[in-house]
Parts: sequence; structure tokens; C-alpha cells
Amino acid sequence: MLFGIFFAFWRFMEIITLIPTLGMLAYFVHIYASNNALTPNYILVLFIVSVLAAAWALCTLFTYHRSKSNSLFVAFIDLCFIGALIAGVYELRGISHQNCTHVTAGDSYQISFGYLGSATVNGLHFSANKQCSMLKACFAFGIMNCIFFAFTSALAFFHQGGRRDDRRDTTYVRETHVSRHGHRRSGSHRSHRSSHSGRRHAYV
Repeated sequence: MLFGIFFAFWRFMEIITLIPTLGMLAYFVHIYASNNALTPNYILVLFIVSVLAAAWALCTLFTYHRSKSNSLFVAFIDLCFIGALIAGVYELRGISHQNCTHVTAGDSYQISFGYLGSATVNGLHFSANKQCSMLKACFAFGIMNCIFFAFTSALAFFHQGGRRDDRRDTTYVRETHVSRHGHRRSGSHRSHRSSHSGRRHAYV
């Protein structure tokens, strides 16, 4: 029960961060494709990985009962996605040093307080580079998903180990139960034979 709650929670976190990532990267892919230009690797790698990871997260979330029975396979695929996401983030690492926002001093304006006087306030002008901000957001979401997939991989792996222990316990209980019945049956057969042999000796 706890495995299902935690697994579904982290899968949901992966989905809500991967969908914006692939959407923003699809915007750049469309720009390059419409201009008949090759998409750079730092965009294309993370875009492909985010599409595949989002599809995998959706499939394993909605087919939870099947993924629960194949926990070791789910853990392995999640581990592969961790490596792929690290590669995508590494390709996009150059955006982390870029300053996407600019704050400059604007025109000053005066505020009147009536009889108390007035004050002059310097205005601020805020501007942001849209493309730079989108790439930096994708970079941050990629790092977050590396952590999220590490959580789901560990959950699936430890859940598989717990299921094996449960199977061993049930097998041990069944074997001891059968062996006890076997001793009872053999004891009843022995007592039955001894009673028959005693009756024969008494008759003679």
C-alpha cells in the first residue's frame, strides 16, 4: 500500500515536470525545422529523452498493477532514464552560466504625500530573454527528473526484494504445514497397524 502511494506520487511529479520540458523544447525544434536547420544536440538530446521518459511514466502510472508485478524491470528502465537525463542535462550545461534577466534603472517619478511632503522614487526596468529563460527552466527540470527517477527506481527495486521475502515465507509455511499432515497420517497408519496386530495376537 505504501509502495503504491509513494510510487504514484513520484510518477506524478515526473509527469508534471516532463510535460512542460518537452513542450518548451518542442518550441525550439519547431523553429529550427521551419527554417530548414539542424536542431542542436543540446536541445535535441534532452527533447528525445523527455518524450520517452514522459511516455514511460504515463504507462507505468496507469498500468500500475502490471508494473507492480515487474518491479525489477521498472527499476532497471528508470535507472536507464537517469543516465539518459544526465546526458541531456550535460549537453545543456552551457545555459546555467547565462544571465537571462536584466534589471536597469528606469525613469524616476515623484510620489506626493499631501501635507507630509513628497518623495522621489527611481523606477526599475525589468527585461527577460524568453528563449534563455525557457532553456534554463528545461535545464532545471532535467536535474529534478534525475532525482525523481532515482526515487522511483529505488522504490521499485526494494519492492521487488520485499515480494521475494514474502514468497519465501509463504513457501516455508506451506512446507511445514504439509510435513505436519504427513507425520499425522503416518502416525495414524502406524497406530492402525499396531491395533490390528494386537487384535490378531489376542485372538490366537
